[in-house]
Amino acid sequence: MIQAQSSSAPELGLGIDAGGTQTRWALAAPGGAILAEGTVAGLSALQMGSAHGRETVRATFAELAASVLPHGVPKRVEAGLTGFGGDSELLQRWLAELLHMQATSIHFCSDMEIAYRASFAPGEGYLVYAGTGSIGAFIDADGTFHRAGGRGVVLDDGGGGFWIAKEALRHIWRLEDEQPGAWRASKMARAVFDYVGGDDWAYSRQFIYGQERGAVGKLALAVAATAEQDPAAATILRNAGRELARLARALVNRFGPRPVAVSGRAAALHPVIVTAMRELLPDGLEFSQTSGGAHYAAARMALDQPRSPA
Repeated sequence: MIQAQSSSAPELGLGIDAGGTQTRWALAAPGGAILAEGTVAGLSALQMGSAHGRETVRATFAELAASVLPHGVPKRVEAGLTGFGGDSELLQRWLAELLHMQATSIHFCSDMEIAYRASFAPGEGYLVYAGTGSIGAFIDADGTFHRAGGRGVVLDDGGGGFWIAKEALRHIWRLEDEQPGAWRASKMARAVFDYVGGDDWAYSRQFIYGQERGAVGKLALAVAATAEQDPAAATILRNAGRELARLARALVNRFGPRPVAVSGRAAALHPVIVTAMRELLPDGLEFSQTSGGAHYAAARMALDQPRSPA
């Protein structure tokens, strides 16, 4: 049942930034002040392709709604969802039911659209985002979204958390093929095997093939934690920075020089990632690392972009 919002209550905008590792939300009041925020489990539009995945998405929506509603019923929602391809009818209906609001007041888009607007106005610069996956994004002055990369962890997503985890496991197991037991002398391998549960191949196989991509991406934390003691870990992180620089250079080559910002939890794993990225960008190009805040931007966008009532 949809409940009408009290005329005396402020019109709240709910912003949602859903990624593979976690989903962040924020409530904004008119004027842009953030009244409340929180995190729930990660989710992806790609999960909508299976019955189990749809159940997981709906359960995460329910968790989110339970966190939001004590602070008020939102008037409008702007939700950025990783893997989003444009089909939002079922997602809108589920979230509307849980939040007690009109489905037409909920707008879904790519998580990168709101991440970009947290760093730049349209046409202003290029955002490289490295979370579980990676992508380079540019929204031009006409509002058209352009990408470099961001095509999924199976195909690429170089420099993202999943890629870092995959590179670490590949390095470890190739060395084991050549020198069984070599992992004992590697701080990275010991940390990785501790994280996945054991040094037998069965543990690594179950870890990388039996979980959602966001859970796999968290293994990048173990890689970063050993980068100061293990040259192999440091090399993987430097290569991650080079992969992210490639995305920025692709956009610069296509659309001309503009400031570049890098954001996302994977980019912040270790300073060597951003350092390696900066070294491969064109001389004189403005470059910065940002903390994100896409859920804040989305909450304010929800208030700035009213939807038609049903």
